[in-house]
Amino acid sequence: MLETIRRLSALPGVSGRESAVRDFLIEQIRGYADSWETDPLGNLIVFKKGLAPAKKIVMLDAHMDEVGLIVTSIDSDGFLRFATVGGVDPGVLAGRTVCVGDHGTVGAIGVKPIHLLKKDEEGVVPSVDQLYIDIGASDRAEAAALVRPGDVAWFRGDVTAFGDGMLMGKALDDRVGCAILLQMIRSELPYDCRFTFSVQEEIGLRGAQAAAFTVAPDYAIVVETTTAADISGVAGEKRVCVCGDGAVVSFMDRSTLYDRALFDRAFEVAKAQGIPCQTKTMVAGGNNAGAIHKSRGGVKTLAISVPCRYLHSPSCVMQRSDIDAVARLAAAMAAELAGC
Repeated sequence: MLETIRRLSALPGVSGRESAVRDFLIEQIRGYADSWETDPLGNLIVFKKGLAPAKKIVMLDAHMDEVGLIVTSIDSDGFLRFATVGGVDPGVLAGRTVCVGDHGTVGAIGVKPIHLLKKDEEGVVPSVDQLYIDIGASDRAEAAALVRPGDVAWFRGDVTAFGDGMLMGKALDDRVGCAILLQMIRSELPYDCRFTFSVQEEIGLRGAQAAAFTVAPDYAIVVETTTAADISGVAGEKRVCVCGDGAVVSFMDRSTLYDRALFDRAFEVAKAQGIPCQTKTMVAGGNNAGAIHKSRGGVKTLAISVPCRYLHSPSCVMQRSDIDAVARLAAAMAAELAGC
């Protein structure tokens, strides 16, 4: 799966511009999926037959999009002004390299140099409107020949293995979830399943809302990443979850109060199958479950996530054993729910 994660991470897929990710996934499911379609929003909806017909419709969802930037204007000196797409902390932007627009033009995110800062600006994280993208253009006309307002920018960087089984890279939220679902589609399943690779999660769970309406599932499993704060200086419940402690099953976040029976059953299944499992110790974040569980007449929904440090940055960090735990638990719960 590591090579699939590397390839998915490298693809551009800022919210609303997920086509490269979708095209890759379609190529990977050929010969394994029984049918697929792309809806008007750009969601990829896949059906995979199992060894037996499902008694209940189970939908497994992962989002294709990543956070990024969108060009708002080009100034007279050829620098690009931008807004964020999704929840990007300005503190992770200055000095980063990005690719911009249809041609992947390389640029650096610049900021006023330290020797020009006023006293009240020293030590203060610059806001987005104080930053710009430098693509090496000498003026507006030269920059406009390469990019235009409305073009998106995404972080550069390859997935790197480091430490004791750790991975670091951009867009692991949620290309890791996509890789897990892709692995399921390419394997033998005990029951029929539906898979949705959804768009625009980072800007309001929009794709999943439409996909869930189309699929009309009885149960949904959202395969995601979630914030791990197991870093120096953070203790107790503030750590939220821990890299290396296994799959994260949430009881509540800012968009969903999860079905308690599903929450309990996930831990029971994990224990029975020897899958490391933990929960979040804070009510924080959110994911596509927030839209899916309210679809049509309501959907019983479960979120299973990989703990990830530095979420929504160019350097997401996670433990490979946690990815395996999420893959195993998602497959086990899909079989459990489809056959019930």
